[in-house]
Amino acid sequence: MKKKKLEKDFFQYQTQINPDPMNIMVNHAEGSYIYGTDGKKYLDFVAGISVNVLGHGNPKIKEAIKKQVDQYLHTMVYGEFIQNPCVSLCKKISENIPYPLTTTYLVNSGTEAVEGALKLAKCYTGRKEIISCKYSYHGSTHGSMSVMGYEDYKKSFIPLLPLIKFITFNHIEELMDSITEKTACVILETIQCSSGIILPNNSFLKEVRKQCHKKKALMILDEIQTGFGRTGKLFAFEHYEIVPDILIIGKGMGGGMPISGFVSSKKIMKTFRNIVPLGHLTTFGGNPVSASASLATLNQIINSDIIEQVPVKEKWIREYLVHNEIKNIHGKGLFLSLELKNKDKVEKVLKTCIKKGLILFRFLFHNNYIRISPPLTITKQEIQKGCSIIIESLNKL
Repeated sequence: MKKKKLEKDFFQYQTQINPDPMNIMVNHAEGSYIYGTDGKKYLDFVAGISVNVLGHGNPKIKEAIKKQVDQYLHTMVYGEFIQNPCVSLCKKISENIPYPLTTTYLVNSGTEAVEGALKLAKCYTGRKEIISCKYSYHGSTHGSMSVMGYEDYKKSFIPLLPLIKFITFNHIEELMDSITEKTACVILETIQCSSGIILPNNSFLKEVRKQCHKKKALMILDEIQTGFGRTGKLFAFEHYEIVPDILIIGKGMGGGMPISGFVSSKKIMKTFRNIVPLGHLTTFGGNPVSASASLATLNQIINSDIIEQVPVKEKWIREYLVHNEIKNIHGKGLFLSLELKNKDKVEKVLKTCIKKGLILFRFLFHNNYIRISPPLTITKQEIQKGCSIIIESLNKL
């Protein structure tokens, strides 16, 4: 299809959500690059919002997908048939995260995993109240939007779930007063993402863990964006010496294929079988093709030095990105935000970088930050090239 015709059809037939999309017409993608139909080469510093952790077109992921496609695709709704890719993936996850996170419910998207985790917490505890954080983002369906801490974004969709309390991330005083015997769960992003990347202070997550245990509430950590090696650990909570009751995973999990899940102990997860049979349902959750891609992704991450190299690559980015217009670089590992002194210049930088062949992106709640979350496999030369384009774009302001 010719370029102008395809672009016209894109705007006519495919629903738009962003009034100003990037409009890159994709031909193919490989490694750290996306190639346009016009032959232009774009260095990807976003990785599909932390999805393509091993880059584009990873050979082992493609091989796993092709092999599974030849065996079978969808066979039955979730949890009825025993399918090797799904069982092997859940076992591999269990073997690589702390006890008692031993059993995984596979679903399709991050927001669906959040929905399942919230339902599980309410069923298990028999309580209704949920605590979340201001400026948090957990997805766009009604339940997950209910625990989003940004009222302006939600007001067109009310009423949402009742009995949600919001506290400020890293404010221990608010936390202590908020968790009570009525609290089913506290849901947090281990690292608050859509606010420009806010790291937890040294004691905040430990205090949440302690208070949840004291009040018999569940601690849910959302690692949809930070999981699968992005921060220099397989999961970000491993930096902070705590283990949640429920862990939500997604995005980088499938290496480019749609898959997500929530992980908990056998005791808690049995709620959906014993206390409320069929308590959470999904038709396509645990799709064998996506599970095969996820297993190939996880195996490569844990059987290599990819995670060990993440802090080194972070150091390179911080060394190369020095400019008078840069106020700060927030984040950990290859999950970073570039804060500019003047928020009005962010869009100009993003568009200039696109023209120069570098893909960057913004954050949902704060418009003076630029997202940097490249594939974990990005090379030093590619990091240097991308940072040079950013510096050149800042020089044009």
